Amino acid sequence: MSAEEGANSTAAAAAEIIDLTERIASLGTSIAEAKRAMLPKEEWDPQLREMLDLKAQFKSLTGMEYRAGTITDKTGEGGDVKGNEAEVVEVEKASVKNADKRAKKAAEKAAKEEKKRLQREERERREREKVEKLASAAGEDWSHVFGDAPMVQSTTKSRTWTRIGNLGKDMEGREVLVRGFLHASRGVGKGSFVVVRSSLYTVQCVAFEKKGGEAGGGIPPAMIKFMTAVPAESVVDVCGILTVPENAVEGATQSDVEIQVTKFHCVHKAIAAMPFQMVDACRPDLVRETDVGAYDHDANRSGSAADAGGRVGQETRLDHRWIDLRTPANQSIFRIQSAVCALFRDYLLSQDFVEIHTPKLLSGASEGGADVFTLDYFGRPACLSMSPQLHKQMAAACGGFERVFEIGPVFRAENSNTRRHLCEFTGLDFEMAINEHYDEVLDVLGDLFVYIFDGIKDKCGQELQRIKEQHGFDDLLYLKKTLKIDFATGCRLLREAGVDQGDYDDLSTENEKKLGDIVKEKYGTEFYIMDKYPLSVRPFYTMPDPNNPQLSNSYDVFIRGQEILSGAQRVHEPKLLEERARAWGIDVETIASYVDSFRNGALPHGGGGIGLERVVMLYLGLPNIRKSSMFPRDPRRISP
Repeated sequence: MSAEEGANSTAAAAAEIIDLTERIASLGTSIAEAKRAMLPKEEWDPQLREMLDLKAQFKSLTGMEYRAGTITDKTGEGGDVKGNEAEVVEVEKASVKNADKRAKKAAEKAAKEEKKRLQREERERREREKVEKLASAAGEDWSHVFGDAPMVQSTTKSRTWTRIGNLGKDMEGREVLVRGFLHASRGVGKGSFVVVRSSLYTVQCVAFEKKGGEAGGGIPPAMIKFMTAVPAESVVDVCGILTVPENAVEGATQSDVEIQVTKFHCVHKAIAAMPFQMVDACRPDLVRETDVGAYDHDANRSGSAADAGGRVGQETRLDHRWIDLRTPANQSIFRIQSAVCALFRDYLLSQDFVEIHTPKLLSGASEGGADVFTLDYFGRPACLSMSPQLHKQMAAACGGFERVFEIGPVFRAENSNTRRHLCEFTGLDFEMAINEHYDEVLDVLGDLFVYIFDGIKDKCGQELQRIKEQHGFDDLLYLKKTLKIDFATGCRLLREAGVDQGDYDDLSTENEKKLGDIVKEKYGTEFYIMDKYPLSVRPFYTMPDPNNPQLSNSYDVFIRGQEILSGAQRVHEPKLLEERARAWGIDVETIASYVDSFRNGALPHGGGGIGLERVVMLYLGLPNIRKSSMFPRDPRRISP
């Protein structure tokens, strides 16, 4: 191109730029005026689109964004472009400069893309190597080292097992084989850490990749992957060498040892989604739940305001009780419940009592009233037993056994949605012949409970600690010689504390709790017996007080201000028994066999019935009886 042609081309470009500038400026002015006049957008929107197109042309021509005043026509109407040559040169310079910048950015972008490509190829190479390594390992038979175990169908019995709770430093260096629930697992680099739980106890198990065949104890990468991938709460078998780590293992009960895994097998995989996480189910109580008043089923589900902070509601726990029972606190609660039964049985057997088993299907209510579950018994009306009362009397007083006891279910059709009532509970009942006074029964009762309380302290230290970790409580205060007060004294103590309580009025739950606080402060005990209750509030078979016909030879036993046993001297004279039954509105015909049993000679006798769940609840300071019933039954719950 000649110099003249270059000049002409430059002049043409400059003219085009000036034209674009003027047209954009003109459109901008028109749009501004339309906006000031508040004209509808549809009237000036076409001008706006035209202006945007012109700005795009301007940028394509100059390499710059359009700005007002970028280039101005200084020649007037004549259109002489010579005065703008300097500006055109500047525009061209700017265009070249922008082109350099764009080229530089493009080069940088290409370099970054190349770097990413190389990194991607490196990752793919490593993945290929990993897959090849795993494939190589999979090509070998590693079933003896890890994997899903065959279903246990009692085909072998050759291995030696160790309970997790028995693992300790004295076993260092030994190979151990344990089984339990997979409590937690995590992968760390080429290793895996798992915690296995059995009943109250947990142990950490560790494995890292290691070369070597079967004899050399190799740990292939696939095993590490398998250990980390097994679902929580699956049942697993772990074989390995027990070692003593330098530092205590946090989060495991067997904190002074760990297992260096050599074999890891899944016995039963957890395939259903967990309704709640075990870590949430084990959280300590932050707020103390009230232990009196109504129980709201709906408010005690997970997700309610009462269970904020990841805690699991009581009803949600009970809906999935088989999982909830795995927590260390629940494992401990029901081991203590078992201990209470064992201690109850041991003591009474040592006192010449005989364990008996009475029917739970009756032709009529054993204690009168309508709070029974009725059913059809081959075309005849029947009901579930409210207590073994009548039959244990027959056995002890009429059958000649003299001292009997029973541990069995008790049914109450009471629509009581409280924190301490159940429709089915376990009764610890006993009955004994007396010679002169029902105090003979109270002496056995006092010694029995002291034996149980001492036994729990001696035998259940680990369990008590686990429960305190989640449901903190104070140890029960009790005297070696059990305190006994009469009902009138209890009423007087309440009145002295400003509580309205009549000598012949039954105690409300609130007044029982208040009296418990008074007795604790005055006598230094949370366990005591109170006797001589008003006759009007006791069952029909209760012996009246010979000195005051308004009172009875009856008694209740209290723990932490709540009743756990109700008992009395029983009426053993048939005529008085019939009279008392009619006073209660009981059809004597429905208890004819019971009354008849006293017509052939009967020993004077007394006894009582204890609610097992309530004893455990109150000894452990639990706020709700559903926590001490393995599968509770209340007016709204009959499953699982």
